[in-house]
Amino acid sequence: MQEGVATNPEAEPLQFAALTDVGKQREHNEDNFLVDRRMSLFLVCDGMGGHAAGEVASAIAVRSFHEELKREWEMVEDYRAKKSGAERVSRRDIMNVLEFAVNRASMRVHEAAKADDAKRGMGTTLVGVLIIGSEAFIVHVGDSRLYLLRNGAIEQVTEDHNVMNELLKRKKMSREKVEKLPQKNAVTRAVGVYEHVEPDTLVLDLAADDRLLLCSDGLSMYFEDDLEGLGKLLRVEDENEAVSQLIDTANELGGKDNITALVITFKTGEAGDERARKLALKREILARMPLFRPLNDREILRVLQVTDASQFEDGQFVMREGDSGDELFIVLSGRVKIMHGDAVLTTLSPGEHVGEMALIRSQPRSATVVADGPAELMVIRRTEFFEILRKEHQLAVKLLWQFTNVLADRLAATNKELSSAKTELAEDVTTEIYPEDDEEDRKTLVMLPPLTLDES
Repeated sequence: MQEGVATNPEAEPLQFAALTDVGKQREHNEDNFLVDRRMSLFLVCDGMGGHAAGEVASAIAVRSFHEELKREWEMVEDYRAKKSGAERVSRRDIMNVLEFAVNRASMRVHEAAKADDAKRGMGTTLVGVLIIGSEAFIVHVGDSRLYLLRNGAIEQVTEDHNVMNELLKRKKMSREKVEKLPQKNAVTRAVGVYEHVEPDTLVLDLAADDRLLLCSDGLSMYFEDDLEGLGKLLRVEDENEAVSQLIDTANELGGKDNITALVITFKTGEAGDERARKLALKREILARMPLFRPLNDREILRVLQVTDASQFEDGQFVMREGDSGDELFIVLSGRVKIMHGDAVLTTLSPGEHVGEMALIRSQPRSATVVADGPAELMVIRRTEFFEILRKEHQLAVKLLWQFTNVLADRLAATNKELSSAKTELAEDVTTEIYPEDDEEDRKTLVMLPPLTLDES
């Protein structure tokens, strides 16, 4: 039996279809989904609690989230319109709205559970996406997932809030031991179990023909070891046919749980291929940088969401020596010159960066940076960088550790250069002091250890 269909195959720039099914072994469908075409809002919730309480929890969560977003819709419209000045709305503001909507839903579900003993402890997972222009604002709690299909390749974007991931992130057990735990897939965060919940948020830049899949674990459980199999089903061109095949396949593989699939295809103009190439390039460059090299794919996406791109003309200043600044610049295309006074110290090419110390401390710029021909640079600002550190503790540890390594490498290189310079200076001075016939005295002076640097 298939039920709960939503479809809009003709709408631009989004095409979507959704389907939910009770599965083969459940009496009630505790999944709920929501599609608001006008708002470009999509939600999937998977309820839990028994005695049909899960169905109640997911329904309350969907409704409450939707109502809260409607109340804040003017802010979303201001962001879409790129308002400036006092009316400016940032990405962080939109994510705050989504996080607040999740917590309002959690409070409503929790209140309903307290009012009825039969529903006490009920809760629900939630995964949602709000699409504004070419940006997908993602929010999720629990183990309902969002996948991205881009250029035929599929990846899981969200990370389940379950026992397995919590233990692995905290390095409490090896993966081999965690895999053997009977409760490894138990959800560690859910909407409504407590009055408040901590959702994860992410912003994803979209390119032409990107396809998103929101689904409950009744579908994803059958593709844990077969991501390519899921990608094959998701590559079915027609969205309605895609969701039907996803549901049918989950039922054929056992249908142990309720199954919900919501597929969205993002459609733009001819520039889509170029945009996809640029998005891939940004991701590749970040992943290669020493500062971000230890990060996993999801963490790279998290850093990408706080990057902007700026265009510079030939000869335009990126930064000036002595000015204060709070930005890290990464060359995306073109080249920039690093200058001290009128002297060119070096030239940076794509993938190289300058100004990383500005992310962690405020100090005057030590050099001038000028575009050497047209250039495009990625920019990360200190305020957004610290927002990541505050919210993503595991990511913060990795980033701060890398900063420590980079600083240690710089200090070692500086000490080596100074030591070499002092040795050369000593040789020059002793040659002047001692003539060639005083070779022994000259050697004795040159071999004295260099002075220790005073790092204070």
